Amino acid sequence: MKQINRREFLTASSFALGALGLSSLSLAPRVFAQGKSLADLTLEVATYRGQDSYFVEDAGTGNTPYKVAYSEFAGGNLIVEALASGSLDVGGMSEIPPIFSIQSHRQPRLIAVLQSDVNNQVFLIPKDSPIESIGQLRGKRVGYVRSTTSHYFLIKALKEQGLTMNDITAVALTPQDGFSAFQSGQLDAWVIYGVFIQLAKFRSGARVLKTALGYLSGNYLIAARPAALEDPLRKQAIQDYIQRQARTWEWINTNPEPWATKSAQLLGVDKAVFLDMYNNRSQPTKIIEVNDQAIASQQEVADLFFAAGVLNERLDVSPLWDRNFRLLPL
Repeated sequence: MKQINRREFLTASSFALGALGLSSLSLAPRVFAQGKSLADLTLEVATYRGQDSYFVEDAGTGNTPYKVAYSEFAGGNLIVEALASGSLDVGGMSEIPPIFSIQSHRQPRLIAVLQSDVNNQVFLIPKDSPIESIGQLRGKRVGYVRSTTSHYFLIKALKEQGLTMNDITAVALTPQDGFSAFQSGQLDAWVIYGVFIQLAKFRSGARVLKTALGYLSGNYLIAARPAALEDPLRKQAIQDYIQRQARTWEWINTNPEPWATKSAQLLGVDKAVFLDMYNNRSQPTKIIEVNDQAIASQQEVADLFFAAGVLNERLDVSPLWDRNFRLLPL
């Protein structure tokens, strides 16, 4: 497996998408196009450390009729770049990276939605903090991860209280640097996601001030390289892969103990971290087809970023989406 800008904590955080529940299509048959079959094809797939790709053997979904080459990434923005450069065929990300791809004219195609947990994104405060509400963050040092769901959650929660980013001392940090700053008392609050929540809770008694329930959609997007979708054989492989991915996550969703055990081994974090993450999900995760609600949700994100000055123009996200992929119901 190739390593692309891998950082242990950051890749661990992306693992917190949660577990999916969806049945899949039967295995793709071998078909021929221009003298080639699926057996001749290698599908280039983005993954994160500890993500579903590490559980395909457990779930019985690894026997693809095509080859799969996985590459690890540290974030969705890097996946968008790799899709644009042609080095990837398919990968997952939040709603945000594709928005920023519009201005560079290097857009991926969004072909399905991974609908997942939102309790894995929170405002954390130190154990002994007197802060009891978002409104009390005025003038405080608040860490966040720029151009991510963390950034969007922060803006939206402040706006609800009549505040903006100018009313706090906003500190843009990588998840690793944010963890260090929070643990050392340099932040009054930290807007963060994934396994970092449990690490901060277990190691320093950090408290959750607010989860993203009601603020984030829980939508994570499955994106494909446009040119890959123009190749009938590669498009068939992508369709089959997404269905297998759904089956893998279905296994994870119904096997929390072995999932947590293996995750702990992969990431060097205590098993209790993953069980806590699993048990505190806002909802089970599922893969759904592209629909109007998903497009509207991403448009809301783009509009809020424009209103907050993060984007310098209002962007229409609808051209990013492809409605041609179909998923079987349970």
